[in-house]
Amino acid sequence: MAARYVIGLTGNIGSGKSAVAAMLAEFGAEVIDADRVAREVLDAGSPEVDAVVDRFGPSIVRDDGTVDRPALGRIVFGDKQALTDLEAIVHPATRKRILGQAAEVLADVAVIEVIKLLEGPLVDHVNAVWVVTAPAPLRVDRLVEQRGLAREDAQQRVEAQNPEEAKVRRADVVLRNDGSLDELRTQVLAAWRGIGSRM
Repeated sequence: MAARYVIGLTGNIGSGKSAVAAMLAEFGAEVIDADRVAREVLDAGSPEVDAVVDRFGPSIVRDDGTVDRPALGRIVFGDKQALTDLEAIVHPATRKRILGQAAEVLADVAVIEVIKLLEGPLVDHVNAVWVVTAPAPLRVDRLVEQRGLAREDAQQRVEAQNPEEAKVRRADVVLRNDGSLDELRTQVLAAWRGIGSRM
């Protein structure tokens, strides 16, 4: 049985999507993390890994057959065509798995947490678009502090993404994450309580 209501949760890197997803899980939603699914798609031995090696060369694969994601990130986040090529390899398989998982959700509410929700066909499978926003300098700081990225790499990743404003214009719910976690939770809880009238 699929969920009765599906939230598409998006926002640029470092905005706080994962924090919002964790809160929604606490409230009873079942969360599907597209990043995690994409990592599974690039498991050692998958056809997608072979395609990535064909496109980017064997240096982006470790000795155990897994993709060296930091090395690949340095390539694609500095080259728009490379990023487009990677997405063309990974996104179709990721999307197929996400939709398969969504069809099996038992909770009333499912959340698909995905950075490029609005840029592809997944948006056609959600009931509402929730966008998490935060100023770019703060997002860079979070990537440095929470993910251990070098500041230059963090800046590169933030700048490689579409502007937040494009996402906000298409949002049903906007969550501004430039304050405390308690302030964010207040916004998320208010939006969560509003779902009941839409189901």
